[in-house]
Amino acid sequence: MKYCFKIIASLFLLSALYACKGNTNYRLEEGIWRATLKTSSGAEIPFNFEVTDSAGQKVIDLINGEDQFRVNEISQHSDSVLIRMPLFDTEIHAKIKDKTLSGNWIKHMSDSDMVMPFEARHGESWRFFKVNSAQEAKLSGRWSVSFSTADHDLREAGIGEFEQKDGRLYGTFIRATGDHRFLEGTISDKKIYLSAFDGANAFLFTGKLLNDSTIVDGMFYSGFSLVQNWTAKKDDIAILPDAYSITALKDGFDKIDFSFPDLNGKKVSLSDSKFKNKVVLIQFFGSWCPNCMDETAYLVPFHKKYQDKGLEIVALAYERTTDYELSKRNILRLRDRFDVPYDMLITGYTNDKTEVAQSLPMLKSFVAFPTLIILDKKGKVRKIHTGFSGPGTGIHYANFKKEFEETIDNLLLEQ
Repeated sequence: MKYCFKIIASLFLLSALYACKGNTNYRLEEGIWRATLKTSSGAEIPFNFEVTDSAGQKVIDLINGEDQFRVNEISQHSDSVLIRMPLFDTEIHAKIKDKTLSGNWIKHMSDSDMVMPFEARHGESWRFFKVNSAQEAKLSGRWSVSFSTADHDLREAGIGEFEQKDGRLYGTFIRATGDHRFLEGTISDKKIYLSAFDGANAFLFTGKLLNDSTIVDGMFYSGFSLVQNWTAKKDDIAILPDAYSITALKDGFDKIDFSFPDLNGKKVSLSDSKFKNKVVLIQFFGSWCPNCMDETAYLVPFHKKYQDKGLEIVALAYERTTDYELSKRNILRLRDRFDVPYDMLITGYTNDKTEVAQSLPMLKSFVAFPTLIILDKKGKVRKIHTGFSGPGTGIHYANFKKEFEETIDNLLLEQ
């Protein structure tokens, strides 16, 4: 009798455990999610994403203002979810239970990984606050920004471009070396909040609105540990240093040359016949670089438009590793993402700025990714453009495109 009772009790326990397991929701629910990444100082960087079903496969769109970045490399085994970014060599590892994700965002660096705690909850479309307090502030427009380290030893000028719309705040910060892409946030109790997560970077900007023309006590959090201070003044005519004045060749040089393998291992050099009597653009990029992604998205249709007129583009990749096969894998993902038609070469050097300068000894220095060198038909360096202000910068992006196309048109007319 005791034996029968033990069997019945065991069956009951197994049934109960099975029922509990069956009631656990391991589904990655479709719809809007609110997520946060936590910095080393405890600050939370919020962002939103949307899960949809595409031909039976779950896809995620990271939402930052007007920008949506699609992620389609999602796998799940039981309660474990792996979300791999299609670029940048980063991924989210998380456990899912009852419409909640909990885990880490992992960013693979050259010799280590950056890990940030990650949380997300389904059905929450708010970013910073469920309900914003009433505010009459008017932030739309251009701002002159000053960034500094905590000890104020290092200062850097920037521009803020903001737009208020339907109770939300959108915009970006632009520095001489590039922009912080699409930011989204709000104003509440005379404080501003802006954030972004694009798969490569996690940004949080906070600040106190002293009045309609002054922002003080600004804090900028980037990734796990970087923190900077910032202040801003409304300034409709604020400008940055000319992007063509930052990087230059050493005295006595007016040309450059190199020989690096393409994705098939074939060496490519500027002395190759395909570049003869052509206007050539040399793109310095990395698959880890969001601003490089924006520049590539611009250059692909530009190449299509101008190639028959005598333009060629060649891209030099500086990855976080010197491993050719690993670099190739990451660059192929970027090439396929944007359908890049021009040569992409693996330099074998990392993205360390001193290594970039070593790879091309005729450079006086190297400041930022991306950088674009413009050669005329005789192979002479005519201009070097540092950084890239992408579509998130509005009028700055429009002005760049207009000026850049005029430059190329004029070079193509030269004999």
